[in-house]
Amino acid sequence: MTEPAWIPHAIWWQVYPLGFVGAFPADHPPSADEHRLRRITDWLDHAVQLGASGIALGPIFASRTHGYDTTDHFSIDPRLGDDDDFDHLVVEARSRGLRILLDGVFNHVGTDFARYRDGDAAWFQKRGNGFATFEGHGELITLNHANPEVVSYTADVMAHWLRRGADGWRLDAAYAVPDRFWAQVLPSVRREFPDAWFVGEVIHGDYTATVGAATFDSVTQYELWKAIWSSLNDGNFHELDWALKRHNDFLGTFVPLTFVGNHDVTRIASQLQNAAHLEHALVLLLTVGGTPSIYAGDESAYRGVKEERRGGDDAVRPEFTTAPDDSDVLRLHRYLIGLRRRHPWLHTATTSPLLLTNTQYVYRTAAGPESLIVALNIGDAPLSLSLPDLGVSSGRVIAGSGAPPQDDLSQTEVPPHGWLIIQPH
Repeated sequence: MTEPAWIPHAIWWQVYPLGFVGAFPADHPPSADEHRLRRITDWLDHAVQLGASGIALGPIFASRTHGYDTTDHFSIDPRLGDDDDFDHLVVEARSRGLRILLDGVFNHVGTDFARYRDGDAAWFQKRGNGFATFEGHGELITLNHANPEVVSYTADVMAHWLRRGADGWRLDAAYAVPDRFWAQVLPSVRREFPDAWFVGEVIHGDYTATVGAATFDSVTQYELWKAIWSSLNDGNFHELDWALKRHNDFLGTFVPLTFVGNHDVTRIASQLQNAAHLEHALVLLLTVGGTPSIYAGDESAYRGVKEERRGGDDAVRPEFTTAPDDSDVLRLHRYLIGLRRRHPWLHTATTSPLLLTNTQYVYRTAAGPESLIVALNIGDAPLSLSLPDLGVSSGRVIAGSGAPPQDDLSQTEVPPHGWLIIQPH
């Protein structure tokens, strides 16, 4: 594994800035003198109280619309503010022990990008009589990743913002970019910033091969994201078990970025058919190996459905105006994040099934001599557990639904649609 030493303790709170501060969509786009990027600093204490160790920012660079149509990678989007506002955010985050992850779009650029306006054809992929676009979006022009100038430009952008205080990069649409491009860019950046972290947005395919060929530290674990909500909705823990076996294989080479929500997908509270199973999704996220990310608002069970249409992301990228009320969901996030921070070995923990049916799943999550037992029940009947039958003489319930923690037990019960976390003795 190539990841930096601080990553095993990383838990991200992900923010989509343009939506978060009400800059997009907006009838009257704000100007730089409104300094809206600073609104995020008002939420840093919330992130700390949640238990996060870093802020994963969506696009903050100059663009015309949603941020993924970058027009200048060296300038803060004027709807958010300016360089001083970014510096202020970094200082405030640092003072709270929070790291900063930036979102870099290097597969494509917007049509206002200077090289495109100037007609520098060598910078862009040709297709027919014109240029290639990203997934058919005419306003997103695909860069020519075989051009050494594009390689140098990307490395320069990354280094510029790392010098300004960023700690790493999420690489947008990395799946659409040749692996060899990243393998040319990242080593030069790492020479100056050996502690920087690079995670590629990858949806399908061979994650392990991509990490190796592109020299990423990590990729987005969409396989596990899908298996979590799908298995809970369908009452099919066999799908989850299969995905966790794959996840174990990945952990032998790299640690994926894990999540149950982000700015590109339907909110987990809306995705799940049974609201009670939101707890199960969170328990899974925070008890299996990975570098977890919590999408802002999910800790308060925000709802929002992504739709395949223009503006279809807006519902999952709302403006944040008031601090969240205390709630059971928020308290559970804080508890489970705290549990993970007290057990940093969970970063590389692999799982093994101890009991598996369509609606009941008990697994051991372990790294070296450390382990926990997690029991999930999404059925309508209680699940009786005998710890000796699971290979454990006794244990202590440290978290769960339906009952207070219990110590030194050999038998227990998981209520219908409930869960338990047990620390073996």
